[in-house]
Amino acid sequence: MTWRTTLVVGVLSALLAGTQPGRAQSTVGAEDWAAYKRAFVTAEGRIVDDGNGNISHSEGQGYGLLLAYLAGDAPQFDLIWSFTRTELLLRDDGLAAWKWDPAATPHVTDSNNASDGDILIAYALGLAGRDWKRAELTRAAGEIATALSRVIREEEGQKILLPGATGYGRDDRPDGPIINLSYWVFEAFPLFATIAPDIDWETLSRDGVALLGRSLLGPSRLPPEWLSIRTRLRPAEGFPAEFGYNALRIPLYLVRAGSTDAAMLTALRDGMSPVPGQVAIVDIASGATKESLADPGYAIIPALVSCVLDKTPIAEPLRSFTPTLYFPSTLHLLSLSYLAEHHPECLT
Repeated sequence: MTWRTTLVVGVLSALLAGTQPGRAQSTVGAEDWAAYKRAFVTAEGRIVDDGNGNISHSEGQGYGLLLAYLAGDAPQFDLIWSFTRTELLLRDDGLAAWKWDPAATPHVTDSNNASDGDILIAYALGLAGRDWKRAELTRAAGEIATALSRVIREEEGQKILLPGATGYGRDDRPDGPIINLSYWVFEAFPLFATIAPDIDWETLSRDGVALLGRSLLGPSRLPPEWLSIRTRLRPAEGFPAEFGYNALRIPLYLVRAGSTDAAMLTALRDGMSPVPGQVAIVDIASGATKESLADPGYAIIPALVSCVLDKTPIAEPLRSFTPTLYFPSTLHLLSLSYLAEHHPECLT
């Protein structure tokens, strides 16, 4: 068995073991959640991406729903869901329009979906419906999860998740299909198997892990954010050939899904964090650092991996939450929530 095959099998065994994180209530602390709401959630339930022109998007609404569930805040969950349902779930296929701009009329400025946003929304609805005994949320979760069949394809002998319904497929571009491995929210798939059983979520998960194992490219052994899978794996044309902001989520998603595979997680941790306490945006071809990120919401991700692998305590500055920008703040709370539930020893 090759190193790469061992890596894929090790991750897959954890992901398909049925782990469904988030069942425990209030793993996001009340003070942290209150600070997050003050910084990023409007009175209408809109999650504001203040690092991206104060727009909102399906990803942010999904994260907001998930964090509200993890905080045990049903009223805020309902508010965020109301905005999401009325302002983004406007497409005819059951998926959400991805981009909402408060400065534009109409506010939806791009009606294509973003598959990670749809997964996050459906996952949060499914968790809340299951644990709060609310059938209407479970039903909505199942409808969105079922609609994701529109972006799941069989390509090159594997099941893939397209980033959106249009623009990424074989017929859309010369190097299509294009995928983004950070869109595989692995922790959601076991739950989806119960609410949208007509889709083969197990194969999608298995093939996503296999693609990840095969896409560790360049000197730093990291996956490109946007990846062409046509004929061979390579950075997609027209996108920066880099391990970028979206890709920072990959090890977090693996850990939250239950992976403890040392080979995969070590490769990602070491490649993305060449300098202790920082995370790097990395050029795939050269392995050079294009940008260093010291925000606690990014820095906690390699620290989370070290906790999972060898019980290394989380550095004290990363244990406390202070909002910075929407995206790293979201990743920070998701990391702290996982640690509080599964590895509290790393927080002391």
